[in-house]
Amino acid sequence: MTARVASWLPLSPGERAVAIEVLTHGPLSRSDIARRLDLSAGSLTRLTKPLIESGLLIEVPEGAALLEVRQGRPSQPLDIVAESRTFAGFKITQDMVYGVVTTLKSDIVARRDLPLSSHDPAHVVDVLGELTGAFAREFPGLAGIGIGLGGRASDRSVVEESAFLGWRDVPLARLVEERTGLPAVVDNDVSALVEAERWFGAGRGLERFAVLTIGAGVGYGLVSGGRRVGTAEDGLGVGRAWIVNPNGPLTPDGERGSAVSLLGIPSIRYQIRAATGRDFSYEEILALAAEGEPMAARVIGEAARALGTLIAQISNFAMPQKIVLAGEGVGLVDVAGPDIEAAILANRHPQAEPVNLETKVSDFHDWARGGAVLAIQVLVLGAGAA
Repeated sequence: MTARVASWLPLSPGERAVAIEVLTHGPLSRSDIARRLDLSAGSLTRLTKPLIESGLLIEVPEGAALLEVRQGRPSQPLDIVAESRTFAGFKITQDMVYGVVTTLKSDIVARRDLPLSSHDPAHVVDVLGELTGAFAREFPGLAGIGIGLGGRASDRSVVEESAFLGWRDVPLARLVEERTGLPAVVDNDVSALVEAERWFGAGRGLERFAVLTIGAGVGYGLVSGGRRVGTAEDGLGVGRAWIVNPNGPLTPDGERGSAVSLLGIPSIRYQIRAATGRDFSYEEILALAAEGEPMAARVIGEAARALGTLIAQISNFAMPQKIVLAGEGVGLVDVAGPDIEAAILANRHPQAEPVNLETKVSDFHDWARGGAVLAIQVLVLGAGAA
């Protein structure tokens, strides 16, 4: 840990529990906090006093929230001081590093990106270091770094395998710490995105929800009992073997008819290129499909039916309260929404509850925000907070 992180008041387990509760559910009245954590009024006062004195918690000013009446006198709700710390979050793709700075509540306050000219770990670390340096000049109190990428990571520190970078057993967190002087964590990008939705996004306060991402690939994450379900398969790219339509297209990525071959942006572009001999962007293909161009409409229609089938399968087996659809490929919903809905209904029991689906238009900076949330969880609130 650096001096900047160590300067924040070390938290006892009780103080940490209060901080997490207010951070992820606040602002909260003292009675709400006590009830949620099964604390007496006296214990809560003892735990919150140092958090307020350290500048981590603040009493919400009058007029900003309804006041709670406690023992005959008003008591102001408590909230996290979002600007008390800032964090750098990064998303590494095949050719770019996307970076953001967020507050303690994960609100993005700055963005900055740089291209990658090589996948050599030393070069990637240099790019991360350059971006971090630029951020640190603008935000001198930068407290830590979180990094998300496609692949498998262990202990939120070592990239065990990343196919698109050609990496195996790269101690990325340590290398970034040495380069920047700031503590760093690294994890699979989908896992990071799920954590961001769990703490600060569409899954906030839910006991059970799923995240499905479509973009360069297909990602899936599940939260059950209010915690992300982590497995040894995280980062393996299960969408490549998740068969949706056995008679579907055969593409360079994924098995025939797999989620990746039907929904992955490279696979969709490949199908159009193979059929027309022309190279179109994903956005151009969506526009052609919306205009009724036959080939684009067919490929996008198949993708939409595949997406609807996946959503129905997740609903049938995981029974989530909500499914969050995210990623740079979600424009599919605007173009082929009726096909998606028809596939959901075709694969659900007629009397089943409607799927609570939330679509989040997102870009690579939203993925980078997920990295910042990892830093918030691990570097500030402690490893046990995640």
